Amino acid sequence: MDKPAILVVEDDTDIQQLVSYNLIRAGFNVTCADTGEEALQLLERERFDAMVLDLMLPGRDGIEVCRAVREQQATRGLPVIMLTAKGEEDDIITGLGCGADDYVTKPFSPRVLVARIEAALRRAPEAARRPDDGDGVIARHGMEIHPGRHEVRVDGENVHLTASEFTILALLAERPGWVFSRQQIIDQVRGYDYSITPRAVDVQIFGLRRKLGPAGSCIETVRGIGYRLRE
Repeated sequence: MDKPAILVVEDDTDIQQLVSYNLIRAGFNVTCADTGEEALQLLERERFDAMVLDLMLPGRDGIEVCRAVREQQATRGLPVIMLTAKGEEDDIITGLGCGADDYVTKPFSPRVLVARIEAALRRAPEAARRPDDGDGVIARHGMEIHPGRHEVRVDGENVHLTASEFTILALLAERPGWVFSRQQIIDQVRGYDYSITPRAVDVQIFGLRRKLGPAGSCIETVRGIGYRLRE
């Protein structure tokens, strides 16, 4: 089996070497980029299984790079783990809101970073392993959710969602009427428990409703508990 290929985007040489060393020891193939522009060029030419992305980069910063990744059909499902010194609540919400799948603050534990990458990789292949036919399509409220293709259509039109948004929508749509707490949603999207504010889930839900248009109104807030998809 081929080793997973990880793109590390970091302009600090010492941190880039630290991350690369630990990822290689953990069994990954690693490619490094010093700038956002270089990272996007590499993504056009090569296939990667995940990306570790610094937020503060020269030129195009991590937010811009993450948004560009999510806008492209070929890379929109790529797991993105932000690794940054910006650890305030608003910074985390901004990072997750632009499409990052995880957010690790510096200083960081290399073992924890490896564990989070491995968790992201375990989640990402699940949809890809499903048969690429219509058997797994979830139809709700004018939406067609295709887990195998990681696609969502609303009234026949494609809607581009981030990996986190897609996972949340699929979770709610699989059990309409069932109320999921914010922590349950976090556990599903991230794959394991870790400290993050419930407000980040609210940001993802807000983005989902906006992108889904009128169909987004079927995602209901259950005050004091969480969210559900209307039956």
